[in-house]
Amino acid sequence: MTTSKTPWTNWDAPTERWLLSGFCRDGRERTILLELAARIVFPTVLVLSIYLLFAGHDRAGGGFSGGLVAGQAFALRYLAGGRMDDSAIISLRPPVLIGIGLTIATLTGFLPTLLGGQLLESATYKIAVPVLGQIKVVTSLLLDVGVFLLIIGVVLDLLRTLGSGIEADAAAAARGQS
Repeated sequence: MTTSKTPWTNWDAPTERWLLSGFCRDGRERTILLELAARIVFPTVLVLSIYLLFAGHDRAGGGFSGGLVAGQAFALRYLAGGRMDDSAIISLRPPVLIGIGLTIATLTGFLPTLLGGQLLESATYKIAVPVLGQIKVVTSLLLDVGVFLLIIGVVLDLLRTLGSGIEADAAAAARGQS
Protein backbone atom coordinates (compact mmCIF):
# COMPACT_ATOMS: atom_id res chain seq x y z
CA MET A 1 0.00 0.00 0.00
CA THR A 2 1.49 3.32 -1.02
CA THR A 3 0.91 6.52 0.87
CA SER A 4 -0.29 8.36 -2.22
CA LYS A 5 -3.32 6.06 -2.53
CA THR A 6 -4.20 6.23 1.17
CA PRO A 7 -6.86 8.83 1.98
CA TRP A 8 -5.99 11.31 4.72
CA THR A 9 -8.80 10.05 6.95
CA ASN A 10 -7.42 6.48 7.03
CA TRP A 11 -3.68 7.15 7.34
CA ASP A 12 -3.48 5.60 10.81
CA ALA A 13 -6.00 2.79 10.34
CA PRO A 14 -4.59 -0.57 11.35
CA THR A 15 -3.89 -2.88 8.43
CA GLU A 16 -4.44 -5.89 10.67
CA ARG A 17 -6.98 -6.52 13.39
CA TRP A 18 -4.57 -6.13 16.28
CA LEU A 19 -5.39 -8.19 19.37
CA LEU A 20 -8.23 -9.95 17.55
CA SER A 21 -8.47 -13.57 16.52
CA GLY A 22 -7.07 -14.28 13.11
CA PHE A 23 -4.49 -17.00 13.26
CA CYS A 24 -3.46 -19.83 15.50
CA ARG A 25 0.03 -19.52 16.87
CA ASP A 26 2.42 -22.41 16.55
CA GLY A 27 2.15 -24.74 19.54
CA ARG A 28 5.87 -24.48 20.20
CA GLU A 29 5.54 -20.72 20.76
CA ARG A 30 2.66 -21.00 23.20
CA THR A 31 2.94 -20.89 26.97
CA ILE A 32 -0.36 -22.21 28.24
CA LEU A 33 0.29 -21.18 31.84
CA LEU A 34 1.10 -17.58 30.84
CA GLU A 35 -1.97 -17.41 28.57
CA LEU A 36 -4.19 -18.70 31.38
CA ALA A 37 -2.69 -16.31 33.92
CA ALA A 38 -3.09 -13.38 31.51
CA ARG A 39 -6.75 -14.21 30.89
CA ILE A 40 -7.40 -14.30 34.63
CA VAL A 41 -5.28 -11.29 35.63
CA PHE A 42 -6.15 -8.96 32.70
CA PRO A 43 -9.69 -7.96 33.79
CA THR A 44 -8.62 -7.71 37.43
CA VAL A 45 -5.77 -5.34 36.60
CA LEU A 46 -8.08 -3.23 34.41
CA VAL A 47 -10.53 -2.90 37.31
CA LEU A 48 -7.62 -1.86 39.55
CA SER A 49 -6.59 0.77 37.00
CA ILE A 50 -10.14 2.16 36.90
CA TYR A 51 -10.12 2.29 40.70
CA LEU A 52 -6.82 4.21 40.64
CA LEU A 53 -8.30 6.59 38.08
CA PHE A 54 -11.33 7.46 40.21
CA ALA A 55 -9.56 7.41 43.60
CA GLY A 56 -6.74 9.64 42.38
CA HIS A 57 -8.11 12.98 43.53
CA ASP A 58 -8.30 12.14 47.24
CA ARG A 59 -5.86 9.23 47.49
CA ALA A 60 -2.82 7.87 45.67
CA GLY A 61 -3.57 7.28 42.03
CA GLY A 62 -4.97 9.29 39.18
CA GLY A 63 -4.94 9.17 35.43
CA PHE A 64 -1.22 8.61 35.03
CA SER A 65 -0.83 5.76 37.50
CA GLY A 66 -4.12 4.19 36.41
CA GLY A 67 -3.01 4.39 32.77
CA LEU A 68 0.33 2.77 33.59
CA VAL A 69 -1.39 -0.09 35.42
CA ALA A 70 -3.77 -0.60 32.47
CA GLY A 71 -0.75 -0.48 30.14
CA GLN A 72 0.86 -3.27 32.15
CA ALA A 73 -2.28 -5.34 31.67
CA PHE A 74 -2.11 -4.84 27.89
CA ALA A 75 1.62 -5.65 27.90
CA LEU A 76 0.92 -8.88 29.77
CA ARG A 77 -1.81 -9.74 27.30
CA TYR A 78 0.55 -9.06 24.41
CA LEU A 79 3.26 -11.24 25.93
CA ALA A 80 0.81 -14.08 26.43
CA GLY A 81 -1.14 -13.89 23.18
CA GLY A 82 1.12 -12.09 20.73
CA ARG A 83 -0.09 -9.66 18.12
CA MET A 84 -3.38 -11.47 17.69
CA ASP A 85 -5.06 -12.61 20.87
CA ASP A 86 -8.25 -14.57 20.36
CA SER A 87 -10.08 -13.18 23.39
CA ALA A 88 -10.21 -9.52 22.36
CA ILE A 89 -13.53 -7.92 21.52
CA ILE A 90 -12.61 -4.64 19.87
CA SER A 91 -9.78 -3.41 17.71
CA LEU A 92 -7.92 -0.49 19.25
CA ARG A 93 -6.33 2.33 17.27
CA PRO A 94 -3.64 3.73 19.55
CA PRO A 95 -3.06 7.05 17.69
CA VAL A 96 -6.76 7.85 17.93
CA LEU A 97 -6.77 6.95 21.62
CA ILE A 98 -3.76 9.24 22.16
CA GLY A 99 -5.52 12.08 20.33
CA ILE A 100 -8.75 11.68 22.28
CA GLY A 101 -6.90 11.61 25.59
CA LEU A 102 -4.79 14.65 24.72
CA THR A 103 -7.86 16.57 23.55
CA ILE A 104 -9.83 15.80 26.72
CA ALA A 105 -6.89 16.73 28.98
CA THR A 106 -6.16 19.96 27.09
CA LEU A 107 -9.76 21.12 26.92
CA THR A 108 -10.29 20.33 30.60
CA GLY A 109 -7.22 22.37 31.50
CA PHE A 110 -8.20 25.42 29.41
CA LEU A 111 -11.98 25.39 29.97
CA PRO A 112 -11.84 27.27 33.30
CA THR A 113 -10.05 30.20 31.60
CA LEU A 114 -12.99 30.57 29.22
CA LEU A 115 -15.33 30.74 32.20
CA GLY A 116 -13.30 33.42 33.99
CA GLY A 117 -11.24 31.11 36.19
CA GLN A 118 -7.59 30.14 36.27
CA LEU A 119 -5.80 27.53 34.19
CA LEU A 120 -6.38 23.99 35.56
CA GLU A 121 -8.83 25.25 38.17
CA SER A 122 -11.24 22.60 39.41
CA ALA A 123 -14.65 22.60 41.02
CA THR A 124 -16.31 20.10 43.31
CA TYR A 125 -19.93 18.99 42.97
CA LYS A 126 -21.94 16.71 45.22
CA ILE A 127 -24.52 14.54 43.49
CA ALA A 128 -27.17 12.48 45.27
CA VAL A 129 -27.42 8.97 43.80
CA PRO A 130 -30.37 6.85 45.04
CA VAL A 131 -28.52 3.65 45.92
CA LEU A 132 -25.04 4.99 46.66
CA GLY A 133 -25.96 8.16 48.51
CA GLN A 134 -24.05 11.39 48.01
CA ILE A 135 -21.06 11.27 45.63
CA LYS A 136 -18.41 13.95 45.33
CA VAL A 137 -17.42 14.67 41.72
CA VAL A 138 -14.37 16.83 40.99
CA THR A 139 -13.95 18.37 37.54
CA SER A 140 -10.27 17.44 37.56
CA LEU A 141 -11.48 13.87 37.02
CA LEU A 142 -11.92 14.76 33.33
CA LEU A 143 -8.24 15.73 33.18
CA ASP A 144 -7.36 12.39 34.75
CA VAL A 145 -9.54 10.55 32.22
CA GLY A 146 -7.72 12.32 29.39
CA VAL A 147 -4.31 11.42 30.83
CA PHE A 148 -5.52 7.84 31.42
CA LEU A 149 -6.52 7.44 27.76
CA LEU A 150 -3.32 9.12 26.59
CA ILE A 151 -1.08 6.76 28.58
CA ILE A 152 -3.00 3.66 27.45
CA GLY A 153 -2.72 4.84 23.84
CA VAL A 154 1.04 5.37 24.16
CA VAL A 155 1.57 1.92 25.68
CA LEU A 156 -0.58 0.26 23.00
CA ASP A 157 1.27 2.16 20.27
CA LEU A 158 4.61 1.02 21.69
CA LEU A 159 3.40 -2.58 21.80
CA ARG A 160 2.11 -2.34 18.24
CA THR A 161 5.27 -0.72 16.89
CA LEU A 162 7.92 -2.65 18.79
CA GLY A 163 5.99 -5.91 18.73
CA SER A 164 5.51 -5.89 14.97
CA GLY A 165 9.27 -5.47 14.49
CA ILE A 166 10.05 -8.34 16.83
CA GLU A 167 7.51 -10.61 15.12
CA ALA A 168 8.80 -9.65 11.66
CA ASP A 169 12.35 -10.50 12.72
CA ALA A 170 11.18 -13.83 14.15
CA ALA A 171 9.29 -14.66 10.93
CA ALA A 172 12.34 -13.73 8.81
CA ALA A 173 14.55 -15.94 10.97
CA ALA A 174 12.07 -18.82 10.64
CA ARG A 175 12.04 -18.46 6.86
CA GLY A 176 15.84 -18.42 6.79
CA GLN A 177 16.04 -21.66 8.77
CA SER A 178 13.52 -23.61 6.67
